[in-house]
Amino acid sequence: MARTVSKETIRYDEAPIPAPEPGRAVVRVRSVTLCGTDVHIWEDDYATPLPMVQGHEFSATIAALHPDDEGGAFAVGDHVAVSPYAACGRCYACSIGRPNACGSMSVYGCYEDDGALAEFMLVPLDRTRRLPEGLPVDLAPLWEPVSISLQAVRRGRAEAGERVLVSGAGPIGLFALLALRELGCSVVVVDTDRERLAIAAGLGAEATLAVAPSFPDAAQRHLIDEWTDGQGPSLVIDATGAPASLRTAVDLVAPAGRVVAVGISDRELVLSMRSLPVKEIDLLGSRNSQHMDEALDLLARNQEACRALITHRFGFDELDAAFRLLRDRTQRVGKIAIDISAPSPDEPSLAAALGESA
Repeated sequence: MARTVSKETIRYDEAPIPAPEPGRAVVRVRSVTLCGTDVHIWEDDYATPLPMVQGHEFSATIAALHPDDEGGAFAVGDHVAVSPYAACGRCYACSIGRPNACGSMSVYGCYEDDGALAEFMLVPLDRTRRLPEGLPVDLAPLWEPVSISLQAVRRGRAEAGERVLVSGAGPIGLFALLALRELGCSVVVVDTDRERLAIAAGLGAEATLAVAPSFPDAAQRHLIDEWTDGQGPSLVIDATGAPASLRTAVDLVAPAGRVVAVGISDRELVLSMRSLPVKEIDLLGSRNSQHMDEALDLLARNQEACRALITHRFGFDELDAAFRLLRDRTQRVGKIAIDISAPSPDEPSLAAALGESA
């Protein structure tokens, strides 16, 4: 396993292969994708202290099941995705059916030292899903950021025919664009990076707008007015985490519209006290996701578009280089994938050995 032991320092450790337990399978991790949270943890700039085995976006293959689970929903050799989230089940958010907002949320590789940057993991079957037919195991880790985008779209109550502005053309914003387009929404995407905007255009954005300090300038406001018949977009999804972007969202959204903040930052947001009541808008937060199955299906339907967002792949022994590239603002970096292990023809014998040791 790879453990981040201190700031920007990864140590590779040997660990025994876990034994399966009732309701918990041993999986061989296949691929892990990295996100901005992983960089913060690697830089020791995160709420959870080091050391930490990172990795929460991953796909795997079932290597062994406990005898109690044999003949059930899963079999050895199944390619699977595993939700990294574990809610407490007792707090207010959990009690009203919103465990993704649980105040005591635990997440593999973020809040607990049990992440996917390891060859084997012990995972709960109730948080495991078999991959849809035809979805490659090396693409499957993207289900997790796709699900975060779906959560934001669902929080915004997007409907067919709506005009939606997406701020931020990183992976979350681009996956939101895919989901919105499937719903039948007209989507305009804004970002500071013209290369990312080009990707958004290729994914079906109605238009793209480059953000500069004066955004939106007169020409951009005119385009937005024409697109929305002078009303403003009925929904804005902000996937930037930048206070200025969220302020602009509140300014641009139509009266009685909705603004969803899915980007996270510790920076302060300042709004006029007139902003919310005068326009009577809904300002909504969006955290994690409840849409694992839907995300896997969306990913399976849009494989070519989603694969294009993985711009780099590294081997398990190249994690230092992967993290340094991920934070390099001079490079065009989308999602970075870490290939942990390749399918092995002796997996069944491995499962038998694990079963005997259980």
